[in-house]
Amino acid sequence: MNARFVTILAGSVLALNSLGVSAEALPDDAKLYKSPSCGCCDDYADHLRSKGIDVEVIDTEDMNRIKKDAGLPYGEGACHTTVMGDYVIEGHVPFVAIEKLFDETPDVDGISLAGMPIGTPGMPGPQEEPYEVKRFKDREASAFMTL
Repeated sequence: MNARFVTILAGSVLALNSLGVSAEALPDDAKLYKSPSCGCCDDYADHLRSKGIDVEVIDTEDMNRIKKDAGLPYGEGACHTTVMGDYVIEGHVPFVAIEKLFDETPDVDGISLAGMPIGTPGMPGPQEEPYEVKRFKDREASAFMTL
């Protein structure tokens, strides 16, 4: 390799890094854990599928164990828990937040949107208030993004 090519290649890598290009791509599959009786969870799985994600839906009667094993902080729970790559996605999190998670790859256990807010993916109706998506690690939550 000549020195000019190496200089151009190094500059290109630096430019991509400055644009926030992530080393970790958005996974193409996910596991969604839900209660067998929850229909909105199936709708959320369909939302992920519409974004090109292959979703395995796992019905379980022990959602409390799933959430505990995921490290979910108290008060951040929702009706379903999704595992994508190394992250947990709790609840009806809009896809833009998932994309941000995998773009930024923060050192967290996952992100959550507590409850079942109207207008989120899988929940019918218009958005009634801002969605406060949280990040969490070691059972502690903090702000991630507002939509």
